[in-house]
Amino acid sequence: MISFELTEEQRMISQTVEAFAREEIRPAARTADESGQIPPELVQKIWELGLVRSVIPEASGGDGGQRSAVTGVVAAEALAYGDLSIAIHALVPRLLAYPVLEMGDQAQRARYLPLFAQPGFCAASAALTEPRWDFDIFSIATTARGSGSGYILNGEKCYVPLARESEFLIVFASCGPAVEGFILPGGCPGLVVGEREKNMGLKALATYGLTLKDCAVPAEARLGGERGINFNRLMSEQKVAAAAMAVGVARSAFEYARDYALQRRAFGAPIATRQAIAFMLAEMAIEIDASRLLAWEAASRLDKGEDALKESYQAKNYTASAVLKICDNAVQILGGHGYIREHPVEMWLRNARGFAMLEGLTTV
Repeated sequence: MISFELTEEQRMISQTVEAFAREEIRPAARTADESGQIPPELVQKIWELGLVRSVIPEASGGDGGQRSAVTGVVAAEALAYGDLSIAIHALVPRLLAYPVLEMGDQAQRARYLPLFAQPGFCAASAALTEPRWDFDIFSIATTARGSGSGYILNGEKCYVPLARESEFLIVFASCGPAVEGFILPGGCPGLVVGEREKNMGLKALATYGLTLKDCAVPAEARLGGERGINFNRLMSEQKVAAAAMAVGVARSAFEYARDYALQRRAFGAPIATRQAIAFMLAEMAIEIDASRLLAWEAASRLDKGEDALKESYQAKNYTASAVLKICDNAVQILGGHGYIREHPVEMWLRNARGFAMLEGLTTV
């Protein structure tokens, strides 16, 4: 069984990050969506909250805190409550930092972890998703073939966040019967970063396609060395993070629609008093609580070192459906106002649509 009570530290993190999201991130979200650019100074402010640095060991220059998936879920939900694109951008470095922290060998930890203890934002990323209609994370088409003292990578990736500006990124590839991760520098020969992708939602988040053509990497680029990685755990952590962010987006849409329904009057009374609207809001609130508990359950299993693949899949799939429904209901409650850019619910609906498709954009 999991505890439904956060620790005092987790409550403080939740309150601090949510206050920051409400006061700093939410006001910048619309401009970022319209322009396709996230202010670097805002990203730096989020970085200074210490959400990544806090778990980097003191030996690597970090704060040496204990990493917790539940704490990560709490922080991810709070950031996404402000804006999903900005939240993902700010947390993308975790995609490299946390796998190295958890599964890297001694040399990899010594080389890469200090990058994430620096005072300035460190862009790093990971490439998982492939541009195939039958894409399956457990049957990756990108290959890593042993060659001499290293590996040769070939394949294509898409939806890679911050690929152009990242100093390093992890590329997931089939290496024999298993999926392994390979750490590549941004300018690695044979690695070509394509044009920025034009997506329906997450318009402020820069994502790119990658092409790997006979990309040669040394043996030490393989994450975890010969021991390799626990790919199932990494995927569980990524799905739990996505579920938590979906809860944050859903809560934003619900609260905005609820407040609008309480203020908007029709026939002499707030529309929230109409049964159809009241029942819709009640169902939205129920879905949010159910989604959060699924994410917390999966995160709790991860913190105990248990297998959480089933629970993370359940959390991710359920929340991907729930957030889309909740955001669509928010648009419906606002009526014609919900369809115009004067209100943020249309942006949240576009962003919510991505949860059902996008993989590997964040982790806990």
